[in-house]
Amino acid sequence: MKVDVVIGLQWGDEGKGKIVDVLTPKYKVVARFQGGPNAGHTLEFEGKKFVLHTVPSGIFRENSINIIGNGVVVDPVILMEEIRKINAAGLPTEGKILLSKKAHLILPTHRILDAAQEAAKGGAKIGSTLKGIGPAYTDKVSRSGLRAGDVLHPNFAQKYDALKQKHVALLRQLAYPFSVEEQEREWMQSVEQLRAEFTIIDSEYEVNELLKQGSILAEGAQGSMLDVDFGSYPFVTSSSTVCAGACTGLGVAPSKIGEVIGIFKAYCTRVGSGPFPTELHDEVGEQMRRQGNEFGSTTGRARRCGWLDLVALRYSIMVSGATQLFMMKSDVMDNFDAIKVCVAYKINGAATDRYPYEVDAPVEPVYQEFRGWKKPTSGCRTENDLPQELLGYVKFIEQQTGVPVKFISVGPDRSETVLR
Repeated sequence: MKVDVVIGLQWGDEGKGKIVDVLTPKYKVVARFQGGPNAGHTLEFEGKKFVLHTVPSGIFRENSINIIGNGVVVDPVILMEEIRKINAAGLPTEGKILLSKKAHLILPTHRILDAAQEAAKGGAKIGSTLKGIGPAYTDKVSRSGLRAGDVLHPNFAQKYDALKQKHVALLRQLAYPFSVEEQEREWMQSVEQLRAEFTIIDSEYEVNELLKQGSILAEGAQGSMLDVDFGSYPFVTSSSTVCAGACTGLGVAPSKIGEVIGIFKAYCTRVGSGPFPTELHDEVGEQMRRQGNEFGSTTGRARRCGWLDLVALRYSIMVSGATQLFMMKSDVMDNFDAIKVCVAYKINGAATDRYPYEVDAPVEPVYQEFRGWKKPTSGCRTENDLPQELLGYVKFIEQQTGVPVKFISVGPDRSETVLR
């Protein structure tokens, strides 16, 4: 059996949550392998809408097992609130969520540090969600972090206090005013719930044992172009968002990876700072934003919008070895007279099809234009229902990437899908 991996191929917000939800009937086990509550996976079905930040997107499927892997950073307050909302909607979670002992915890002081460090950057802000993700991963790699398994140990309070005092000293150096008492009370209450209600596991053993019984679906957060190594550094997240992150974030060998399912939108979006070569600052970009409801599910911030960037897409496909592509939000493009696709960049007058080390220099996108289909697609359920112009657009993407587009999303609901 294999671990099939779902990853975003752009700058996040591609629609991974919907895809995991659609795919989960084939899998008993769904596992998150990186990221934290800075990610928001939106799922819509049966007239209901949920935004998941930490809980894997398989939670709504009956008898599923949902693993929060060692590569994830967890805020106990956000996790418990998320579970309460799911339960309040009449959907059970008991016994369906397993938490890795090696997943690192986000402390209240991590969030304060996040805000302090972002404020100190001034005009060079990264665009952090201020959820404490970066500082939590910093403590992980500096070998001073607090892990979920620590809540089971009798010296947990001492470990917590030692890390908190380290953060307090840093905040004083930054001269950042703060108060942590109220947040700390709520955090400790959530930790007690975590200890009492959760099954906290040696996830690498559990994952590999479950893998003997059937394939597992690994769910990534953010997008490949935000990867800490291969993304548009320094405007990236703090974890490995590419396929390799599934191995280190779950404890599975590369030989266990099966299908690599790459998710991308029919256009591009980005939240926060950082390079975005095909960004549109005109009415066309605004039309994408309105029709696509492009506002962050975690932050509520308006997303920057632009044409599909095949230079960046091919790069992401190469790095993760995507074996099939799923195109999201094609219905957002239903009303455009013309649709452009970036096929190359011009940098200092020279054309290139490679994503550059730095995108600080002016990058001029080289576009190919397509006629829009100008037809509603939300009611399409088979490939024969789709407009020929849309199918031509998809075929061009397949030719350019060398990877088949297996799935086209024509709306937010799990039923609004076309499998090719």
